[in-house]
Amino acid sequence: MPFNLPIFLTWLRIVLIPLIVGVYYLPDIILTLQDKNEIAAAIFTLAALTDWFDGFLARKLNQTSVFGAFLDPVADKLMVTATLLVLVQLIRLDASIALVIVGREIAISALREWMANVGASERVYVNSLGKFKTACQMIAIPMLLYYAPIRVLGWFAVNTRVLGGLLLYLAALLTIWSMLYYMKLAWPQIRDQKSIKV
Repeated sequence: MPFNLPIFLTWLRIVLIPLIVGVYYLPDIILTLQDKNEIAAAIFTLAALTDWFDGFLARKLNQTSVFGAFLDPVADKLMVTATLLVLVQLIRLDASIALVIVGREIAISALREWMANVGASERVYVNSLGKFKTACQMIAIPMLLYYAPIRVLGWFAVNTRVLGGLLLYLAALLTIWSMLYYMKLAWPQIRDQKSIKV
């Protein structure tokens, strides 16, 4: 297993996941709910930044690897799934939205694996639509974790509950759209496959 700075950052992202979940299990006499919200939002933001930095550094330092390419999306999906479950538990997110987002990730991961097995993985590479969906998620989730107004310039307050919710609904719509887009790209390969008799 290769080990370098980008892969270290990816492992760090995985290690941070239990901290996001675990902070909500601390007794209220240790931390108030808003303290927990702020800590969880900060940890998620740090984890999201490592996602950007590990890809940037892998390209900059020429340290890309097959293992890193495998581990990075796994870390992303674990982080998003765990946090969405926390938000559902806190009644800040409808379970149906979490199911759409997580279900899409499972379906597209399976599709990419199958396409790789038949030698057509280039058809379902990540595109700008998927990146925009991810950006919406990565902004919305810490907002819903923080779940309190954020003062900007001392007089204007951003309502993270409303804005975070809207962005996550947008992410869910983009999730469906991008899944249909990937399925459209993969459909000729799926259609042309011969039946395999067991």
